[in-house]
Amino acid sequence: MAFCNNFAFKQKRIKKNVIFVIILYDDMTDKIDFRSDTVTVPTAGMLEAMINAKVGDDVYGEDETVAELENKLARMFNMEAGLFCPSGTMTNQIAIKCFTQPMDEVICDQTAHVYRYEGGGIAYHSLASVRLLEGPRGIISPEMIAPEINEDNIHYPNSSLVVLENTVNKGGGACYTLQQIEPIYELCKQNGLKLHLDGARIFNALAHTGDLAHNYGQFFDGISVCLSKGLGAPVGSVLLASKETIHKAKKIRKAFGGGMRQAGFLAAAGIYALDHHVSRITEDHMHAKLLSDALLAADFVDQVVPVQTNIVIFKVAEGYSATSVVNSLREKGILCGTTGQYTIRFVTHLNIGPEMIARAVAVIAELRPARTSK
Repeated sequence: MAFCNNFAFKQKRIKKNVIFVIILYDDMTDKIDFRSDTVTVPTAGMLEAMINAKVGDDVYGEDETVAELENKLARMFNMEAGLFCPSGTMTNQIAIKCFTQPMDEVICDQTAHVYRYEGGGIAYHSLASVRLLEGPRGIISPEMIAPEINEDNIHYPNSSLVVLENTVNKGGGACYTLQQIEPIYELCKQNGLKLHLDGARIFNALAHTGDLAHNYGQFFDGISVCLSKGLGAPVGSVLLASKETIHKAKKIRKAFGGGMRQAGFLAAAGIYALDHHVSRITEDHMHAKLLSDALLAADFVDQVVPVQTNIVIFKVAEGYSATSVVNSLREKGILCGTTGQYTIRFVTHLNIGPEMIARAVAVIAELRPARTSK
């Protein structure tokens, strides 16, 4: 097969007369992929959980594995209900549509995923404008938000929603703590605004801060929990909110084309990830720190954003371009991506083992990328 060099194949007998082909990530693959934590493939245990899932038609509300996943996460984050969707973009955009009306305004950081990387969905789906803030590493505060809340004036859009992102992708995996979140919640409550969390890498944030997931629900009207990044599931995010909001969200999901039938096969991967992959996230953080240390010592690196979780962003030194460094790393079997003309991102994940980190560190130490200028 065309991708045999990247994956090892193993046949496992799941039931009598059924052979299931399990695709395993091969640590000896030619490439080490740091482009994103979305590139992971399911583990053998996850695939077995998927093939054994009890499924039904979820549009009819008959898939018990989907219901189990939604209820599991709702309990975990102390929210009333959940809604399984194909992507974090969908859960975020559904939440924004639930919490705004046309001509409203959403307040978020200028780096926010909901603003930069969701296809203009706030304008397209919700007919709302966006008030952008510039927080350090994407972390915004009550002092920044308060003066941007519009007064009741016919000339201004109605400020109705604040969106936080945890961790902040463009901020190099920077985290909010609950101590930072609580005063933002209080400000929103005093001014009648809803508060939504884009929890794309929420479990990375929890691993770093030591905060408890159960304490999040009291502060947010909506929480999007992604399963296909740090947790390593192949597909899916869950929107958590009140029962009333989820009832409304389910209809919006249908209009967005997000209703899935036998989705329990996918939900089973999420359940397995929650049961088996949360505790290992600190390994990814340690690996990111090792990469950061190697990059700090490299001649082609100017500075590295301090590492908190599993994202490493660095700026190349004068005379280099991000593209030239990425191409040089690719030639050595290291895949990563640019985040700007002079910045590059590495993301660690569960398919990156210690041996691969050691190899990447060695490549970084020996790399001599071509200069673009003297």
